[in-house]
Amino acid sequence: MPEVIVENIVASTSFAEKLDLDAIAQALEEAEYEPEQFPGLVYRLEDPKTATLLFRSGKANCTGAKNVDNVRKTIDIIADKLRKLGIEVYENNELKIVIQNIVAISDLGSELNLNEVAIGLGLENVEYEPEQFPGLVYRIDEPKVAMLLFGSGKLVCTGARKTEDVSLAIQKLTDELTSLDLLRR
Repeated sequence: MPEVIVENIVASTSFAEKLDLDAIAQALEEAEYEPEQFPGLVYRLEDPKTATLLFRSGKANCTGAKNVDNVRKTIDIIADKLRKLGIEVYENNELKIVIQNIVAISDLGSELNLNEVAIGLGLENVEYEPEQFPGLVYRIDEPKVAMLLFGSGKLVCTGARKTEDVSLAIQKLTDELTSLDLLRR
């Protein structure tokens, strides 16, 4: 099984019924808030290295984490900072975190002939236009992910909601390519 490296996890949560972004932006010097350009407040952390978008609705999106523990840590840190500002936010155990997307990379360890791969995997699941983009897009229904395959054998998997799904999808792809004799190990 090729090594899988998670590059980014996008998760959503809700801190409260509503947030006063103007007050938060004034109180937290690290906050970036320019409502004329974007309706959300951006709050970046160095450890873990993440960025979180907070919205007036109380909802938030966290991006940049490389594992689910760092998503939880980010959400807890921000919730604590908001509480210290006197903002009522849900208790940490009430902060439901939903993983929206996991982006991971891997290397199949062998070069691929993408023309052969496109035909072998079935054109109904594949988008491959080498004049437009050097990679092949392969969509899998179970788990529901999209993979970008490159001639070098490197790949990007996106759309998973669980890290196990990334590994499962890459294993399925590896098995399929091996059975079609398109992956020489």
